[in-house]
Amino acid sequence: MSESATAAATPPLVTPVRVICAVLLLAPFVALLWVSSYSRLTPAFIGIPFFYWYQLLWVILSALMTGVAYVLFTREEKRRKAEAKAGAVK
Repeated sequence: MSESATAAATPPLVTPVRVICAVLLLAPFVALLWVSSYSRLTPAFIGIPFFYWYQLLWVILSALMTGVAYVLFTREEKRRKAEAKAGAVK
């Protein structure tokens, strides 16, 4: 089989869905490693200083982002496997 036919048969590894998943998984790291953006006391939320409630908010956000990334990734993998199976049948 020629190299161009093989390249056309295999789907690319970097897809828009995988890029979105990577951004969703990296966002909490960037937000929490950039300490100077949240190392302050104000604005307080129900008496809790900003420093603490911002970090706790990211616990919830990162769980949601991880869940969305998982769903997107598994959907794409199922689609890729179905396409590969349909391509193998032909």
